[in-house]
Amino acid sequence: MTTSDSLPVGVLIVDDDPLVRAGLTMMLGGAPDVRVVAEAGDGAEALSLIDLHDPDVVLMDIRMPAMDGLSATEALRARPRAPEVIVLTTFDADEHVLRALRAGAAGFLLKDTPPDEIVAAVRQVAKGHPVLSPAVTRRLIARVAHSGQDRRRADAGRRLALLNDREREVAVAVGEGRSNAQIAAVLYLGVPTVKTHVSSILTKLGLNNRVQIALLVHDAGLLDEQDAAG
Repeated sequence: MTTSDSLPVGVLIVDDDPLVRAGLTMMLGGAPDVRVVAEAGDGAEALSLIDLHDPDVVLMDIRMPAMDGLSATEALRARPRAPEVIVLTTFDADEHVLRALRAGAAGFLLKDTPPDEIVAAVRQVAKGHPVLSPAVTRRLIARVAHSGQDRRRADAGRRLALLNDREREVAVAVGEGRSNAQIAAVLYLGVPTVKTHVSSILTKLGLNNRVQIALLVHDAGLLDEQDAAG
């Protein structure tokens, strides 16, 4: 879900710590174009509040009682017209972050992220842009656990088979952390053409953002093939 530039971005804060919720509410309340519509103490409460308040962005903690943030993110992003999700993390559990990103979260923020960066991230994801930098994406991918790797590789390979050759090249370039301009230069394409290919890849594969493309390319082993070729 994206929001109009003329309307404030509606945010739902989900964290089991009342002090964290209060701090985030106060922080976001200082931005004229951001509005906290509700707070929830766990994932289950968040899902019910989303139906009532229709937020644009959800700030989702991972570790919570009843329903944790990962399960809530998976349930939420499976809905039609789901709000964007930013996962709040201490960065000590990469596998959890990757699970959230695979479920369609728009990115993650550390809990000690400076206030202005949190506000900027909320604005970004409300416009449909992930808040995970290519460098961080690659670092997370490199540290993912190997359990289930063979099954993930086979599943990813089957999904990527839906792409034509050019789309596959663009997908690999996205997996390498390249921007649209960099992909255009490497593949001798115009930037608008690259954007069209990226949109087509997202549609064909049923993905939400470039982070998910990068994860799928990694799971399929295509980055390993590129490194070997290089």
